[in-house]
Amino acid sequence: MRVLAAMSGGVDSAVAAALAVDAGHDVTGVHLALSQNRQTLRSGSRGCCSVEDSHDARRVADELGIPFYVWDLADRFTEDVVDDFVAEYAAGRTPNPCLRCNEKIKFSAVLDRALSLGFDAVVTGHHARLAGGELRRSVDSAKDQSYVLGVLTPEQLAAAWFPLGGTTKDRVREIAAERGFAVATKPDSHDICFIPDGDTRGFLARRLGSLPGPVVDATTGATVGEHDGTYGFTVGQRKGLGVSAGDSRPRYVLGIEPVSRTVTIGTADLAVVDEVRTGVPTWTGAAPALPARFEVQLRAHGTPVACEVSAADGGLRIALAEAQRGVAPGQSAVLYEPDAVRGDRVVGQAAVADAR
Repeated sequence: MRVLAAMSGGVDSAVAAALAVDAGHDVTGVHLALSQNRQTLRSGSRGCCSVEDSHDARRVADELGIPFYVWDLADRFTEDVVDDFVAEYAAGRTPNPCLRCNEKIKFSAVLDRALSLGFDAVVTGHHARLAGGELRRSVDSAKDQSYVLGVLTPEQLAAAWFPLGGTTKDRVREIAAERGFAVATKPDSHDICFIPDGDTRGFLARRLGSLPGPVVDATTGATVGEHDGTYGFTVGQRKGLGVSAGDSRPRYVLGIEPVSRTVTIGTADLAVVDEVRTGVPTWTGAAPALPARFEVQLRAHGTPVACEVSAADGGLRIALAEAQRGVAPGQSAVLYEPDAVRGDRVVGQAAVADAR
């Protein structure tokens, strides 16, 4: 089988490519140049797609004896991921750029090009499993990335390969060390790859400028502070509000209204919701008959909660068995089969529109 190995320059993708070679496949490595300023160096575990990452990926490809190419997708990445990220925050939502990158770049632009060039599959270092065409959680629950892959379609999954889903991250590093890969001890990337300094609010401020507005307490209706832009907040946020509401109870962001530039905050009891409404869903397999019971994960590192899902206004209505706090519009609600059935299988996802 002809396989295109997406090699980020990290340890996971290096080992994934190595396992594809070990399996006897005809493997070609490709590094995606996604940054418009690739000469920017990494800072420990922050950032990716730097010139260092490209060199690290090339060294692994040389050690594996496979062809290696760099594909420049910076313009596509900027349009589909970075610009989308900025627009979503400007609209009062909280996007997940990793999910968008998987949807628009790795399993759209890259996969489409790979198939057109005659490759049979794209292999990546994601920690998730594919079994019988079904997307499932990794055996390493601490590193599971099935949430950010929940947007993939059956056609995309049919041409994807995730060889690391059946092993742990510790074992991945051991394999890399056994092979003498220099990336064996390379730190994992954290935060948002195109914001290497980790200052999301500063990044958005440079893009959107100062857009001041009031911070309003939901209980009293009083303005308790001012802000420089609603993009500096996300629903459920507790820290960094910069306000004093007059008592010692912690406050959380309850809502963001970008037109009036109003950020509404309130106490913990007002921050919980038991119903989520979403936009149009996508399914990893055949669309299930609704209503039905599932488990839903509402953020990348969240804990799944039982729910009942029904169709509503072209999207989904998700009734939560346990009230949740900090459900932010723009995030993905990823559905899994109930644990009693086979709770590691991803059924589909939809973007959160609102929660109540």
